[in-house]
Amino acid sequence: MTATAATSTSSRRALVAGSIGNFIEWYEFGVYGYFATVIAANFFTPDGATDVEALVKTYASFALAFFFRPLGAALFGRLGDRIGRKPLLILVVLLMSGATALIGALPTYATLGAAAPWLLTLVRIVQGLSAGGEFGGAVSVMTEFAPPGRRGLYGSWQSFTVALGLLAGAGAAAVLATALTEQDLSAWGWRVPFLLALPLGVVALWLRLRLEETPSFERARTEPAPVRPTAGELTKAIALGIGRLMGWSAAGYTFLVVMPSYLQTTLNATFQQALVATVLANAGFALAIIPAGALSDRIGRRPVMLAGALAVVVLAFPLLNLLQDPASPTWAKGVAVLVAGVAVGLMAGPGPAMLAEMFPTTVRYTGLGLAYSLSNAVFSGSAGLIITELIRTTKDVDIPAYYVVAACLVSAATLATLRDAAHRGDLRA
Repeated sequence: MTATAATSTSSRRALVAGSIGNFIEWYEFGVYGYFATVIAANFFTPDGATDVEALVKTYASFALAFFFRPLGAALFGRLGDRIGRKPLLILVVLLMSGATALIGALPTYATLGAAAPWLLTLVRIVQGLSAGGEFGGAVSVMTEFAPPGRRGLYGSWQSFTVALGLLAGAGAAAVLATALTEQDLSAWGWRVPFLLALPLGVVALWLRLRLEETPSFERARTEPAPVRPTAGELTKAIALGIGRLMGWSAAGYTFLVVMPSYLQTTLNATFQQALVATVLANAGFALAIIPAGALSDRIGRRPVMLAGALAVVVLAFPLLNLLQDPASPTWAKGVAVLVAGVAVGLMAGPGPAMLAEMFPTTVRYTGLGLAYSLSNAVFSGSAGLIITELIRTTKDVDIPAYYVVAACLVSAATLATLRDAAHRGDLRA
């Protein structure tokens, strides 16, 4: 059986089993971002700390988890390339869902004192490790099971479930913010979305236990393997992958996750207004992803992803200035954040397939996992920390636009080197 000759049943099962872990991962990261101000108040507010200082510490914990992703990608990726995709995907979803649920049960600063933020940070480190092993395995499974000529579409479901996870997190936060008083939300309501990861994890475990090993991995295990890439070749490919992803990473987290806190702390929006804006941005993101992935199967990854990166470069300052203007109509602000989400979706749709095509089977789990996790560690996980701290020190409310434009310019330059024909052939053996 070739890498593209999997049955339709196996392909669909791989798509669902791969997607569910991404959904849980990004649901939690979304919830953490949306409740950043509440978490800051509960875990990072010793006497004398200001709200902004607590928020910076919250984002520092957020960023730290991202910096453990590359370690998880290297550890789980190496094992996944040696013993198979399935067992590692089962392990990482158990770690991820368990750690997420544990956040909902942690004692706060008021109960435990200075140990509370350290416990929260420790749990987020476990999440970072497991999330580092999630992407490489899930995308390997999706693309290695994908039918011929549909890797972009299948890979785009990884990004689509990211959007669904972020939207689910935003929806849970919005429902709780509407149903509960501010006091109840701060006291216990914020815990509910984290605890919901437990039943989600049970569903994910059941799906992954039914998963088959990928045809590409089975072939690599039984047939004479081609020469493995050298460490230098692998490092070069990972670095190139980081460059191609950094615009997606930076713009995605800035527009889709950091936006609520920016609107509240910098533009004085209410919690509900910030969540509505974020839901619209994530809706635009979700709507663009699968069409972008499918389009990249027809015309190539490069033109679609370049269009997204350049759209952010052109639109970032006008969109942000529109949000900053109190006189701007509400509908215009809604359109602005929706468009921002669409631009990110153009990069995110073809992105997983583009990465999978950069690495051979023997190092695919490791290579694409490291490229993605390193890009996210630097440009996603640090987005909230960098933006919040720079706004605090410079008083420049345009910092988010500078940040995403710089990242997308680098991505555009590296995407321009992408080979157009990679989407037409089989994955590298």
